[in-house]
Amino acid sequence: MNCLHNLPRFRSSFLPLQDGKCCANISPCVVNRSGVISATDRRRNISMKATNGSTPVTNADGAKVVEEEKSDEYSNNMTEAMGAVLTYRHELGMNYNFIRPDLIVGSCLQTPADVDKLRVIGVKTIFCLQKDSDLEYFDVDINAIREYASTFDDIQHLRAEIRDFDAFDLRLRLPAVISKLHKAVNRNGGVTYIHCTAGLGRAPATALAYMFWVQGYNLKEALDILLSKRFCFPKLEAIKSATADILTGRKKKPVTLKWNGDNCSTVEISGLDIGWGPKIPLSYDEEQGLWVLHRELPEGRFEYKYIVDGDWLYNKDEPVTPINKDGHINNYVQVSDDNPESITAKLRERLMVDEPDLTKNERLIIRQFLEACPDDE
Repeated sequence: MNCLHNLPRFRSSFLPLQDGKCCANISPCVVNRSGVISATDRRRNISMKATNGSTPVTNADGAKVVEEEKSDEYSNNMTEAMGAVLTYRHELGMNYNFIRPDLIVGSCLQTPADVDKLRVIGVKTIFCLQKDSDLEYFDVDINAIREYASTFDDIQHLRAEIRDFDAFDLRLRLPAVISKLHKAVNRNGGVTYIHCTAGLGRAPATALAYMFWVQGYNLKEALDILLSKRFCFPKLEAIKSATADILTGRKKKPVTLKWNGDNCSTVEISGLDIGWGPKIPLSYDEEQGLWVLHRELPEGRFEYKYIVDGDWLYNKDEPVTPINKDGHINNYVQVSDDNPESITAKLRERLMVDEPDLTKNERLIIRQFLEACPDDE
C-alpha cells in the first residue's frame, strides 16, 4: 500500500554461523506429559528442520565453492549497480556493526541460530529488507528463521521489502518502511537490527533515514556517524527525495520519450522508475516515424537507456550524462515543478542540497505521517 495516499489532514495546508550438519534425517516431535509441545522443544525442532536439508559432509567442499561463486557474482553485481567497490562474503556468516547503542546495521540472518546470537546482544527487533528472490539466491530459509524467532517473547522478526540495487524503489518504499520501523521500535524498545543481504545498501539507507526523520539528526551528521561505524554505500538522493515526497506529496508529471528510426523492429527503455532490470516497450507511431513512450514520473532526475533490437544505446537528441567510470553514457530526464518559485519547488530544492536539515515543523509533519501510515504486515 502506498501510504503517501494516507497523509494526515495537515498535508493540504502545508503542501507541505552454523555448520548445518545433522546426523539424522528425521526431526522427532517431542511432547511433554500434558501432550503439548513446549517452546523449547519447538525451537529444537525448527533448528533441526532448518539443518536437515544441508549439504552432506562429503560434499562440503563443493558446496563451499558454489557459495563462494555466488558471493563473487553478487559482489560484482552490487559494485556495478551501486557505483562503488563493495564486497559481500555470504560464506563467512552474518556480520554487523553497532551504529548507535540501540541501532545495528548488518547482513542477513542465515539460520535460526543467528536469532540466538542477536538475542544475546539485546536485539528486540529484527528488521529484514530482503525480497524473496534475495533469500532464494543464497538459499536462506526465512520461514524457519521467522518461526524460530516467534517462539520467543523478547524478540520480533519483521519484513519490509525493498528491491535490491534500485534507488527509485528505495525512494518509493522508504516512507512506509520507516513508519513500520518506527512503530516497532516504540513497541519493542531495546536494540534494533536492520539488515538487507549484505548490509551495504538498503539497510544503511534505512538506518540513515530513521536517524534523519525520527532521531533528530541532520542528514550529514547521521551519515558521518554511520560511515564511522560501517563501510557502506547508502543512496542519499533516494532519502532526500523520499523526504520531499512526504512533505510535498509525490506529484507526477507526464513525460514523452522518443527514438527516431524506422529501420528497427523493437525499441525498449530500461532505467527511469523501473530500475535497470525490467524493460518498457515503446510504441511505433507510423505518422511521425518515431518510437514513443508516454509515462508519468514523480519529480526528480531519472537516467535511462534505449534497447534497440537488443543493443543498449543512448539517444543523442536527448540529455545525456557524462561518461561514467565504466565508460557508459546514459540519457536522463529531469522532472520538475512547472513553477520553480512555488513553495513545494523551493522546499524540494532545499532538501536536495549536500547537507539538508529539517525544521521543527517539518519533523513534526514527518512524525505524524509515520504514525498515520498503515502497516502492511
